[in-house]
Amino acid sequence: MTSAVAHPPRPFGELLRQWRERRRVSQLELSIQAEVSTRHLSFVETGRSTPSRNMVLQLAEQLDLPLRERNRLLLAAGYAPAYSENSLDAPQMSAVRDAVRQVLTGHEPYPAVVVDRRWHLLDANASLALFTDTVAPHLLKPPVNVLRASLHPEGMAPHIVNLGEWRAHLLSRLRRQVEISGDAELVALAAELADYPCDQPEPEVDLPGPGEIVVPLRFQYGDAVLTFFSTVATFGTPLDITLAELSIESFYPADAQTADALRARAGKP
Repeated sequence: MTSAVAHPPRPFGELLRQWRERRRVSQLELSIQAEVSTRHLSFVETGRSTPSRNMVLQLAEQLDLPLRERNRLLLAAGYAPAYSENSLDAPQMSAVRDAVRQVLTGHEPYPAVVVDRRWHLLDANASLALFTDTVAPHLLKPPVNVLRASLHPEGMAPHIVNLGEWRAHLLSRLRRQVEISGDAELVALAAELADYPCDQPEPEVDLPGPGEIVVPLRFQYGDAVLTFFSTVATFGTPLDITLAELSIESFYPADAQTADALRARAGKP
Protein backbone atom coordinates (compact mmCIF):
# COMPACT_ATOMS: atom_id res chain seq x y z
CA MET A 1 0.00 0.00 0.00
CA THR A 2 1.39 3.42 -0.94
CA SER A 3 1.00 6.64 1.00
CA ALA A 4 -2.18 8.53 0.18
CA VAL A 5 -0.54 11.91 0.78
CA ALA A 6 3.10 12.67 -0.07
CA HIS A 7 3.36 16.29 1.08
CA PRO A 8 2.98 17.97 4.50
CA PRO A 9 -0.66 18.79 5.20
CA ARG A 10 -1.84 22.39 5.37
CA PRO A 11 -3.81 23.53 8.44
CA PHE A 12 -7.17 21.79 8.61
CA GLY A 13 -9.22 24.97 8.84
CA GLU A 14 -7.52 26.44 5.79
CA LEU A 15 -8.14 23.29 3.74
CA LEU A 16 -11.75 23.08 4.85
CA ARG A 17 -12.43 26.72 4.02
CA GLN A 18 -10.76 26.29 0.62
CA TRP A 19 -12.99 23.37 -0.26
CA ARG A 20 -16.11 25.02 1.12
CA GLU A 21 -15.49 28.08 -1.03
CA ARG A 22 -14.64 25.93 -4.05
CA ARG A 23 -17.99 24.21 -3.63
CA ARG A 24 -19.68 27.61 -3.19
CA VAL A 25 -21.21 26.60 0.13
CA SER A 26 -21.61 29.06 3.00
CA GLN A 27 -20.71 28.23 6.59
CA LEU A 28 -24.42 28.25 7.42
CA GLU A 29 -25.28 25.83 4.63
CA LEU A 30 -22.45 23.45 5.52
CA SER A 31 -23.27 23.54 9.22
CA ILE A 32 -26.89 22.61 8.49
CA GLN A 33 -25.87 19.80 6.15
CA ALA A 34 -23.29 18.42 8.59
CA GLU A 35 -25.54 18.98 11.64
CA VAL A 36 -23.04 21.11 13.56
CA SER A 37 -23.44 24.66 14.85
CA THR A 38 -22.28 27.53 12.66
CA ARG A 39 -20.28 28.86 15.61
CA HIS A 40 -18.42 25.56 16.02
CA LEU A 41 -17.74 25.34 12.29
CA SER A 42 -16.36 28.88 12.35
CA PHE A 43 -14.08 27.97 15.25
CA VAL A 44 -12.89 24.88 13.36
CA GLU A 45 -12.04 26.93 10.27
CA THR A 46 -10.09 29.49 12.27
CA GLY A 47 -8.25 26.82 14.28
CA ARG A 48 -9.87 27.69 17.61
CA SER A 49 -11.50 24.25 17.82
CA THR A 50 -10.26 20.80 16.83
CA PRO A 51 -12.79 18.64 14.97
CA SER A 52 -13.38 15.00 15.85
CA ARG A 53 -12.50 12.34 13.30
CA ASN A 54 -16.19 11.72 12.62
CA MET A 55 -16.78 15.42 12.09
CA VAL A 56 -13.94 15.57 9.53
CA LEU A 57 -15.44 12.68 7.61
CA GLN A 58 -18.93 14.16 7.81
CA LEU A 59 -17.77 17.54 6.50
CA ALA A 60 -15.85 15.83 3.69
CA GLU A 61 -18.93 13.80 2.79
CA GLN A 62 -21.16 16.88 2.65
CA LEU A 63 -18.62 18.67 0.45
CA ASP A 64 -18.44 15.60 -1.81
CA LEU A 65 -14.65 15.48 -1.66
CA PRO A 66 -12.62 12.88 -3.56
CA LEU A 67 -11.25 10.13 -1.31
CA ARG A 68 -7.72 11.47 -1.76
CA GLU A 69 -8.79 14.85 -0.39
CA ARG A 70 -10.66 13.25 2.52
CA ASN A 71 -7.37 11.66 3.57
CA ARG A 72 -5.66 15.06 3.33
CA LEU A 73 -8.29 16.57 5.62
CA LEU A 74 -7.86 13.76 8.13
CA LEU A 75 -4.09 14.17 8.18
CA ALA A 76 -4.39 17.93 8.55
CA ALA A 77 -6.66 17.37 11.57
CA GLY A 78 -4.16 14.96 13.13
CA TYR A 79 -5.85 11.67 12.24
CA ALA A 80 -4.72 8.66 10.23
CA PRO A 81 -5.99 8.36 6.64
CA ALA A 82 -9.20 6.37 6.24
CA TYR A 83 -8.79 5.25 2.63
CA SER A 84 -6.06 3.04 1.19
CA GLU A 85 -4.29 3.62 -2.11
CA ASN A 86 -3.21 0.36 -3.70
CA SER A 87 -1.53 0.14 -7.09
CA LEU A 88 -3.58 -1.59 -9.76
CA ASP A 89 -1.11 -4.48 -9.85
CA ALA A 90 -1.37 -5.13 -6.09
CA PRO A 91 -2.61 -8.63 -5.12
CA GLN A 92 -5.77 -7.28 -3.45
CA MET A 93 -6.72 -5.58 -6.74
CA SER A 94 -6.78 -8.83 -8.73
CA ALA A 95 -10.59 -8.89 -8.96
CA VAL A 96 -10.56 -5.31 -10.23
CA ARG A 97 -7.90 -6.12 -12.84
CA ASP A 98 -9.92 -9.11 -14.01
CA ALA A 99 -13.09 -7.04 -14.28
CA VAL A 100 -11.34 -4.27 -16.20
CA ARG A 101 -9.69 -6.71 -18.56
CA GLN A 102 -13.04 -8.41 -19.16
CA VAL A 103 -14.60 -5.06 -20.08
CA LEU A 104 -11.74 -4.17 -22.42
CA THR A 105 -11.67 -7.54 -24.16
CA GLY A 106 -15.43 -7.73 -24.44
CA HIS A 107 -15.52 -4.34 -26.15
CA GLU A 108 -13.50 -5.54 -29.15
CA PRO A 109 -13.44 -4.65 -32.02
CA TYR A 110 -14.14 -1.16 -30.69
CA PRO A 111 -11.48 0.91 -28.83
CA ALA A 112 -11.52 1.21 -25.05
CA VAL A 113 -9.06 2.68 -22.54
CA VAL A 114 -8.51 2.79 -18.79
CA VAL A 115 -7.16 6.03 -17.33
CA ASP A 116 -6.37 7.42 -13.90
CA ARG A 117 -7.38 10.79 -12.46
CA ARG A 118 -4.70 12.60 -14.47
CA TRP A 119 -5.61 10.87 -17.74
CA HIS A 120 -2.59 8.58 -17.73
CA LEU A 121 -3.17 5.43 -19.77
CA LEU A 122 -3.28 2.38 -17.50
CA ASP A 123 -4.63 -0.22 -19.92
CA ALA A 124 -6.37 -0.53 -23.28
CA ASN A 125 -7.63 -3.13 -25.70
CA ALA A 126 -5.97 -3.97 -29.01
CA SER A 127 -8.40 -1.81 -30.98
CA LEU A 128 -6.90 1.36 -29.52
CA ALA A 129 -4.20 0.99 -32.20
CA LEU A 130 -6.76 2.48 -34.60
CA PHE A 131 -6.06 5.81 -32.87
CA THR A 132 -2.47 5.40 -31.66
CA ASP A 133 -1.03 4.34 -35.03
CA THR A 134 -1.20 8.02 -36.00
CA VAL A 135 0.51 9.31 -32.83
CA ALA A 136 4.19 10.31 -32.70
CA PRO A 137 6.33 7.83 -30.69
CA HIS A 138 7.42 10.43 -28.10
CA LEU A 139 3.76 10.88 -27.08
CA LEU A 140 3.44 7.15 -26.46
CA LYS A 141 6.33 6.87 -24.01
CA PRO A 142 5.05 5.99 -20.52
CA PRO A 143 3.37 7.56 -18.75
CA VAL A 144 1.10 8.20 -21.73
CA ASN A 145 -1.34 11.04 -21.21
CA VAL A 146 -4.48 10.32 -23.23
CA LEU A 147 -5.53 13.96 -23.56
CA ARG A 148 -2.07 15.06 -24.67
CA ALA A 149 -1.90 12.25 -27.24
CA SER A 150 -5.37 13.19 -28.48
CA LEU A 151 -4.93 16.95 -28.92
CA HIS A 152 -1.20 17.36 -29.62
CA PRO A 153 -0.43 18.41 -33.21
CA GLU A 154 1.73 15.27 -33.52
CA GLY A 155 -0.95 13.12 -31.98
CA MET A 156 -4.47 12.28 -33.10
CA ALA A 157 -5.40 15.92 -33.71
CA PRO A 158 -4.52 16.12 -37.45
CA HIS A 159 -6.78 13.12 -38.07
CA ILE A 160 -9.78 14.38 -36.09
CA VAL A 161 -12.14 15.83 -38.65
CA ASN A 162 -14.15 17.83 -36.09
CA LEU A 163 -11.11 18.85 -34.03
CA GLY A 164 -12.59 22.14 -32.81
CA GLU A 165 -15.74 20.46 -31.52
CA TRP A 166 -13.96 17.46 -29.97
CA ARG A 167 -11.22 19.60 -28.45
CA ALA A 168 -13.78 21.93 -26.84
CA HIS A 169 -15.59 18.89 -25.45
CA LEU A 170 -12.43 17.40 -23.91
CA LEU A 171 -11.26 20.70 -22.46
CA SER A 172 -14.69 21.26 -20.94
CA ARG A 173 -14.51 17.85 -19.26
CA LEU A 174 -11.04 18.66 -17.97
CA ARG A 175 -12.15 22.03 -16.57
CA ARG A 176 -15.00 20.35 -14.70
CA GLN A 177 -12.54 17.82 -13.30
CA VAL A 178 -10.23 20.62 -12.16
CA GLU A 179 -13.15 22.30 -10.42
CA ILE A 180 -14.08 19.09 -8.61
CA SER A 181 -10.57 17.97 -7.65
CA GLY A 182 -8.51 21.15 -7.39
CA ASP A 183 -5.58 19.13 -8.76
CA ALA A 184 -2.62 21.40 -9.62
CA GLU A 185 -1.26 18.97 -12.24
CA LEU A 186 -4.60 19.00 -14.04
CA VAL A 187 -4.55 22.80 -13.97
CA ALA A 188 -1.14 22.70 -15.68
CA LEU A 189 -2.35 20.10 -18.17
CA ALA A 190 -5.39 22.22 -19.07
CA ALA A 191 -3.14 25.23 -19.70
CA GLU A 192 -0.82 23.14 -21.88
CA LEU A 193 -3.64 21.70 -23.97
CA ALA A 194 -5.27 25.11 -24.41
CA ASP A 195 -2.06 26.31 -26.08
CA TYR A 196 -2.12 23.60 -28.75
CA PRO A 197 -3.02 24.95 -32.20
CA CYS A 198 -6.46 24.42 -33.68
CA ASP A 199 -7.62 25.85 -37.02
CA GLN A 200 -11.30 25.19 -36.38
CA PRO A 201 -13.90 27.08 -34.33
CA GLU A 202 -14.23 25.81 -30.76
CA PRO A 203 -17.81 26.05 -29.48
CA GLU A 204 -18.20 27.36 -25.93
CA VAL A 205 -21.22 25.10 -25.37
CA ASP A 206 -21.90 21.60 -26.71
CA LEU A 207 -24.83 21.92 -29.09
CA PRO A 208 -26.19 19.10 -31.29
CA GLY A 209 -25.94 19.18 -35.06
CA PRO A 210 -28.71 17.74 -37.25
CA GLY A 211 -29.69 14.33 -35.92
CA GLU A 212 -26.96 14.26 -33.22
CA ILE A 213 -27.62 13.24 -29.64
CA VAL A 214 -24.02 13.09 -28.38
CA VAL A 215 -20.77 14.91 -29.19
CA PRO A 216 -19.20 12.70 -31.88
CA LEU A 217 -15.56 11.94 -32.58
CA ARG A 218 -15.01 11.96 -36.34
CA PHE A 219 -11.71 10.28 -37.15
CA GLN A 220 -10.04 10.10 -40.56
CA TYR A 221 -8.96 6.51 -41.16
CA GLY A 222 -7.48 6.09 -44.60
CA ASP A 223 -10.09 7.27 -47.07
CA ALA A 224 -12.96 6.86 -44.61
CA VAL A 225 -14.26 9.04 -41.81
CA LEU A 226 -15.19 6.90 -38.81
CA THR A 227 -17.65 8.36 -36.32
CA PHE A 228 -17.75 7.39 -32.64
CA PHE A 229 -19.48 8.25 -29.40
CA SER A 230 -18.06 7.30 -26.04
CA THR A 231 -19.23 6.23 -22.60
CA VAL A 232 -17.33 6.51 -19.31
CA ALA A 233 -17.62 3.84 -16.62
CA THR A 234 -16.45 4.11 -13.02
CA PHE A 235 -16.71 1.80 -10.01
CA GLY A 236 -19.89 2.55 -8.10
CA THR A 237 -18.81 1.98 -4.49
CA PRO A 238 -15.05 2.53 -4.26
CA LEU A 239 -13.30 2.63 -0.89
CA ASP A 240 -9.78 2.68 -2.36
CA ILE A 241 -8.29 5.84 -3.88
CA THR A 242 -6.90 4.12 -6.97
CA LEU A 243 -10.23 2.47 -7.66
CA ALA A 244 -12.16 5.70 -7.09
CA GLU A 245 -9.98 7.49 -9.63
CA LEU A 246 -10.20 4.78 -12.31
CA SER A 247 -12.23 5.44 -15.47
CA ILE A 248 -12.96 3.20 -18.45
CA GLU A 249 -13.81 5.07 -21.63
CA SER A 250 -15.36 2.94 -24.37
CA PHE A 251 -15.86 4.10 -27.94
CA TYR A 252 -18.83 2.85 -29.97
CA PRO A 253 -19.55 3.21 -33.69
CA ALA A 254 -22.08 5.97 -34.31
CA ASP A 255 -23.13 4.64 -37.70
CA ALA A 256 -23.24 1.43 -39.73
CA GLN A 257 -20.27 2.43 -41.88
CA THR A 258 -18.03 2.77 -38.85
CA ALA A 259 -19.23 -0.52 -37.36
CA ASP A 260 -18.57 -2.35 -40.65
CA ALA A 261 -15.09 -0.80 -40.98
CA LEU A 262 -14.12 -1.82 -37.45
CA ARG A 263 -15.34 -5.36 -37.87
CA ALA A 264 -13.50 -5.64 -41.19
CA ARG A 265 -10.33 -4.27 -39.60
CA ALA A 266 -10.55 -6.95 -36.91
CA GLY A 267 -11.29 -9.68 -39.46
CA LYS A 268 -14.78 -10.26 -38.10
CA PRO A 269 -17.83 -10.86 -40.28
